[in-house]
Amino acid sequence: MRTDSTQADTRIMAIVHDALRRDLDRTRAELAAQPYPRGRQRRALGEHAVWMMEFLHDHHTGEDEGLWPLVRERDPAAGPLLDSLEAEHRRIGPAIAAFTAAGRRYAATTGDDARVELAEALDALTAVLVPHLEREVDEAMPVVSASVTRAEWHAWDQAYNVKPKSFVQLGMVGHWLLDGIDAEGYQVVVREVPAVPRFLLLHGFARPYRRRAAARWRPEVGTP
Repeated sequence: MRTDSTQADTRIMAIVHDALRRDLDRTRAELAAQPYPRGRQRRALGEHAVWMMEFLHDHHTGEDEGLWPLVRERDPAAGPLLDSLEAEHRRIGPAIAAFTAAGRRYAATTGDDARVELAEALDALTAVLVPHLEREVDEAMPVVSASVTRAEWHAWDQAYNVKPKSFVQLGMVGHWLLDGIDAEGYQVVVREVPAVPRFLLLHGFARPYRRRAAARWRPEVGTP
């Protein structure tokens, strides 16, 4: 177990989960509100659904391949908890695939059947995903904080969440996480990035993110 001064700060995990749930909720609202999205908004909404699932798949892969093995090594007693979380990842996988396929069809077509299919796939996804996201934050993150150091957490984050992405991708992910966030969460996110790239990410990608968000959400949905 680690002392408080070296414990991993895992608050970013809840922020990532909140961003996913926020945009899944927004997607549901868009699919249910008449007039239904069409044209540019429909394409943007479907493409964002696919992007979220690619992000979620990578997120789960980073946990299964990098974070959970590290926690097992540091705290063998956490094995049953981690086994159950990995099993949940496997159960969520088919729902991710179905929502991805539905998002692609929705973006590429104009018929209402694709909208209904995407909404149904979203309901099936959230039924298995939301309880899992809550368990990871409520049950797993305290174990991670108690067994993994700040340096180890940072190394894992860099290896699985930062280095595989381009600077442009990191900029868009950063603003996606900051969308509608509170002051405490804002500080957690921006402190993940050193000062110079932080300035570039915050100021260089704000406008492109707003344009993309405006393309998929109705005007009343706020963006940073």
